[in-house]
Amino acid sequence: MRRKIVAGNWKMNKTLSQGHILVDEILSLTNVSTDILKIIAPPFIHLASVSEQLSSRTDFAVAAQDCHHINSGAYTGEVSAEMIASSGAKFVIIGHSERRLYAAENNELLAQKVNIALANNLSPIFCIGENSDERNANIHLEAVRTQIKEGLFHLSPADFNKVIIAYEPVWAIGTGLTATSHQAQGVHNFIRTEINKKYGKEISENCSILYGGSCNASNAKELFSCIDIDGGLIGGASLKSADFAAIINSY
Repeated sequence: MRRKIVAGNWKMNKTLSQGHILVDEILSLTNVSTDILKIIAPPFIHLASVSEQLSSRTDFAVAAQDCHHINSGAYTGEVSAEMIASSGAKFVIIGHSERRLYAAENNELLAQKVNIALANNLSPIFCIGENSDERNANIHLEAVRTQIKEGLFHLSPADFNKVIIAYEPVWAIGTGLTATSHQAQGVHNFIRTEINKKYGKEISENCSILYGGSCNASNAKELFSCIDIDGGLIGGASLKSADFAAIINSY
């Protein structure tokens, strides 16, 4: 049975001391429950310290926000999957829309990042989603299909089983807009159907697919009630402990 997951992506926010305080607050507001996996994805500077803070809670885990596609070398300013794994993190976000936009990451590069993450025992949280032009032109499903196919469908069934997918409609990130539960469920069902075609029903039914795109405390319950939505990849709301805890408690 696929796992319910709420992941918080801090993006480029929080100093070391601020991050420490935020994690302490989140822990104080959430009961120990293995029914829901809570993942915190802070900036690189926090990975080791947040991993240490969460070490006593089996219902929490840490993710990096990105990794380099090569394991080591003369790549100034980059962070490898091997380094991330050594920090105690267990997951890594790959293909976030902001990386696709600002760093011009394409599906070929992201497939390499998926491979290197898996080789270092990190589970990818692989982000996919259409922009406003693709949605308005009614080609959003084809855009999503291409991202899945080129980024993930080279994997063996065993490796694909380690992947979490996050559907994030780009037009709903940081805009205050949110896909309706009907829109989100429709795309999540489409994604699961595509996985079924490639890997079969068992793997598709076990794959956790998260919704990301202005998910917050007020709409999380409705979104999470959809049959194919298994949780959320939370942005801004994860920076406020009360809001993040409220989203977790929406289940």
